Amino acid sequence: MAQPNPLTTPPPGADTKVVPGHVEHTEAHSGAFPPFETSGFLAQLIWLALAFGLLYYLMDKIALPRIQSILHARAERLRADLDQAQAMKAEADAAGVAFETGLRDAQGKARDIAQTTRNTLAAEAETKRKALEAELNAKLVAAEATIRTRTEAAMGNVRSIAGEAASAIVERLTGQAPDRATLDRALDATAH
Repeated sequence: MAQPNPLTTPPPGADTKVVPGHVEHTEAHSGAFPPFETSGFLAQLIWLALAFGLLYYLMDKIALPRIQSILHARAERLRADLDQAQAMKAEADAAGVAFETGLRDAQGKARDIAQTTRNTLAAEAETKRKALEAELNAKLVAAEATIRTRTEAAMGNVRSIAGEAASAIVERLTGQAPDRATLDRALDATAH
């Protein structure tokens, strides 16, 4: 047979009848809801006053001062943090202004250095260009003198070569060589 379950089986001497699937209480319920019964109303009011007084005392002397001190400490910490943040912002702004000023100064110096370097390099290039031009002009004058000398020498040789060629042609055509004076006059007439 099955063992009785202590959670669902009533203890011996209880005023209940066991019906399979249904438990029925035999004692009758009396009256109203217990907190609203008038017989214990005065005792409930006294306990309410005592509990309210005790809670008021605990809140007034322990909880509210502690909350107030926490809120005050938090407000002080927030004020200190805001002051520190304001000071750090002022420092950051000052550092930003100093950085911008330093950057502008550095850019100005860099432009000045670049312009000075550009001017120096341009002056050096101009000096080198003038020196090179002077050297080239000197070489050109020397080359022109050499060309004139050689041209004159070549022209002198051309005259003698032309004289020899003309003499050879006349001799071949006529059978006799022309005299030197006639040949020189003919060459002078053709040169001008």
